[in-house]
Parts: sequence; C-alpha cells; structure tokens
Amino acid sequence: MARFSYKAASAAGKITNGEIDAADETAAIAAVKSSGFILLDIKSGAPADSVGKHLFGGQKYDLLTFTTELSSLLNAGLPLDRALTVLAGISESKGMRRTVESILSSVKGGSSFSEALRLHPHVFPKLYVNMVRAGEAGGVLDVVLDNLNQFLEARKELREHITSAMIYPSILVAASVASITFLMYYVLPKFSVIFEDAGSALPLSTRALLSASGYIRGYWWLMPVIAIVFWLVFRSYSKTREGRLQLDSFKIKFLGGVVTKIETARFCRTLGTLLTSGVPLLPALKNSREIMTNEVMAAALEHVSRDVSEGKSIAMALSKTGVFPELAISMVQVGEETGQLAEMLLRVAAIYEKFLKTAIKRLTSILEPVLILCMAVITGFIVVSMLSAIYSITDIPL
Repeated sequence: MARFSYKAASAAGKITNGEIDAADETAAIAAVKSSGFILLDIKSGAPADSVGKHLFGGQKYDLLTFTTELSSLLNAGLPLDRALTVLAGISESKGMRRTVESILSSVKGGSSFSEALRLHPHVFPKLYVNMVRAGEAGGVLDVVLDNLNQFLEARKELREHITSAMIYPSILVAASVASITFLMYYVLPKFSVIFEDAGSALPLSTRALLSASGYIRGYWWLMPVIAIVFWLVFRSYSKTREGRLQLDSFKIKFLGGVVTKIETARFCRTLGTLLTSGVPLLPALKNSREIMTNEVMAAALEHVSRDVSEGKSIAMALSKTGVFPELAISMVQVGEETGQLAEMLLRVAAIYEKFLKTAIKRLTSILEPVLILCMAVITGFIVVSMLSAIYSITDIPL
C-alpha cells in the first residue's frame, strides 16, 4: 500500500486536503471520487499541505493546471460560476486570483465565458479563447476544455523534452568557455614572464596565443560591451519581418528536419484540436498560423489559407508551399478523403512529435562529441604551443 495526498472539492465548492492509502494512484483516485469529492490534484508521498500545485503555482500562471481543474469541476456537474468560484478560492497568487474573480464577475454580469477570457490576453491566448467560444456555441464546453487540456499537456511535454535534451550541451559549452578563458587569462600570463626572461624567439603560435592573452587581460571589459551591443543589434534586427524571415530560413537550412518537425507537429496538433472542438476551418487555419514560431512556415500558411478559401484542398495547399513534409501531406490528404481530417491531423502531430524526439536525440548525440572535440582541439593547441615555446628556449627538439 502507498500513501497519496490529494486536494478535492465538495459539491458545494469547499476545498479539502487529505491523505489516503491505496494500492496505486488509480485506486486512490477511485477512492476519493467514490467518497463524493471532485478530485483536483493527487500526489504520492507528499504531505497534504504541500500538495497544492494549485491553479497558479506561486507567482507563475499555469494555464494547463487551470484548464485541468476547470475541466474536472465542469465534468463533475458544477456550473461555470461555481467552478470559477472554487478556482479563485484555491489560487495562491493575488494577481491571478483577481484575474479569475474578474472573469467570474464578467460571467455573472451576463458576458459569455469566452468574452470574459478575451479581456485577459496576457493570460489566455487567442487560440484558447476561440476554442472556448466554439465550445460555448456547440454546448460542449467541457469537451473543449478536455481537448485544450490534452493540447496543452502535449505541448508542455514536447517543450520539456527539448529543454532537457539541450541541458547537457549547454553545460558543456559553458564549461568549455570557462576552461579556455581560465587558461588564457590566468595560466598563459605566467608563462609569458618565463619566455620574456629567456629572450629566445618564440614560435608563431605561441606569440599569437600570448598576444590574445594580453588582449583579454587588458581589454576584458570590451568583451561584455561587444556582446551586449551585438545582442541589441541582433534583437532589433530579429524583430523586423525581413530579419525573422532570414533567421528562420537559416534555421531550416541549418537544423533541417528538427525545425520542420517541430512546426509540423505544432501546426497539426493545433489545427486538429481546433477542428475537433468545432472551430470552422478558415478561422482554425488563421489561429494555427498565429502559434507558429518559424516565420517562413507561418508565411507559407498564409498561402494555405488563401488557397483553401478559394476551394482547394488543404493537402494540395500544403504541398504547394514546399516546406511541409510529404508524409504529413499524404496523411492529411487521406484524412480529407475519408472525412476524418481532425483525427488524422492529431495522428500526424503524434507521429512527428515522436520523430522529433528521435531527431533531437540524434542531434544531441552528434553535438556532444563535436563540442568535446572542439574543446580538445583548442586546449591541445594551447598546450602544444606552450610546449613548443618551452622546448625552443631549452634547445630541445619537439
């Protein structure tokens, strides 16, 4: 038996924290629900008062948690205003509690839920608001929230996978830069004193290293200044449409399949989720374009929307862009022909997310030895240059 800590709400909206012993998490969830409570959160082994990965997680708003808890409350039969009251009550952030209370006030004042969300664009993106609007229009808000929950969960999982895959290469780069800086700033100057006292002619590589070391020691303050100026210029240029297009085009050429897999998975999951939730095709395409991070592929979707509005199929429009993978286009075409476009888009997204994880794993497996090799070459060059100088002043052949 294992102990689980849970947070639940009663039918009246009262929040309860407690602990329960069960064989596994599934049995614990069933036991809590059988007691008449609406389960909001459950964890294994955590003390009850620390379980609350509440709605907003401290000061940082968690849209996924909000969607999950609101969906649970609505599926349990609570009306929207009561569910929002519960969520406002369990928020640990004053700012976010005011946001939910503002939404609740708007709903009680006669506004629709989607209109209330639209008043807070810093929290709820257009994609989210449009899906909620479609759910309200079709009377299936709880179903749409379930779809949103799955969409946000998949996006979060993908983002976390990419982040975790890049941790080790980032640490490796930082360690390499720190090691080389230490050698150039502290170690080489000590050798330069010895070489000056010897008075012998030094090899060209050694003279170049000592000059670079002297420059770093004398003008080290220029390095952060240059880095800041470069970053400001790069950031300013990347905010222009031309700059974004060039940079994103370079990403596609340099990273190849990784970028196209990321964007294809993001596009297909977003469009599939919107269509499943009842959003019409053209508005769904527009919303899908807004979540694309690569400007080249986002620009391609503008042509897709125009072609679809003129009566062409999505598969044909995607094929004309020349940036989406053939496998994805073929599966979309099958989905259109069988009348299961939304389901096929979600399937394509799942396939490319799996492909993406494999591609990232392959990329990092190549990147890590390349970084190690580069560091070894640079360090080896420094060591050999110093040894050459030592041997030259002692007349010992290298």
